[in-house]
Amino acid sequence: MRDFLLVLDTEASGLPKKWDLPYSKNDNWPHAVQVSWLIYDKTHRLVKEENHYIKDTGFTISSSSIKIHGITHDFLQQHGEDRSHVMQLLHDDILAYQPLIAGHFVELDMHITGAAFYRSGLDNPFTEMPCYCTMLGTTALNRNPQIKYLRLGDLYSILFQQPLENQHNSLADARATAACFFELQRRGDITDESIAAQLNDINKAKRDVKKAGLAMIVLFVFLVTLLIACTI
Repeated sequence: MRDFLLVLDTEASGLPKKWDLPYSKNDNWPHAVQVSWLIYDKTHRLVKEENHYIKDTGFTISSSSIKIHGITHDFLQQHGEDRSHVMQLLHDDILAYQPLIAGHFVELDMHITGAAFYRSGLDNPFTEMPCYCTMLGTTALNRNPQIKYLRLGDLYSILFQQPLENQHNSLADARATAACFFELQRRGDITDESIAAQLNDINKAKRDVKKAGLAMIVLFVFLVTLLIACTI
């Protein structure tokens, strides 16, 4: 494991319409409305804690999202910061600490911040960092056959036998994710080997998607070539 752990959580204006589109497809990707990250060293000492609301720049927050996190346009107008400033802070911390990135459903958080990096004109530093998802890594703890993955509140309750307070505030959720990560590490459920195995699975899935995309391109070129040949 790396010398530092960065635990990330976000709240957003909605959900992505599709998960495989580039961040240049602006309408596809929701906007970050709250971004929180905690940085720990190898002794689990909290090195840094950041919590920021993103100023409303004219985007729409879905009513379903407001029901979940309670963040409104009026709140952001009063408490929000410039997106570019916040993303520059996160960008600088990632480069400075070179951490392992952890989150619960971290794929969503990395997409939300990835789109925010793009909108801020910044390179996405997450592409070079290893990550670990506590949602993907705790399926063995799930005893409910009706769901595949545990929500953060469910995982927290299983590990600590108490409810998670103030859910869907990204700072509270980041703190809870960190607590879960360290408890799972203490129990032996998170190890260097399990982190590497999850990374390998994620990278394999990415390679399979790329191969499928290349196969579709080859097939398309073949069909176009065949069509041209048939018309000559």
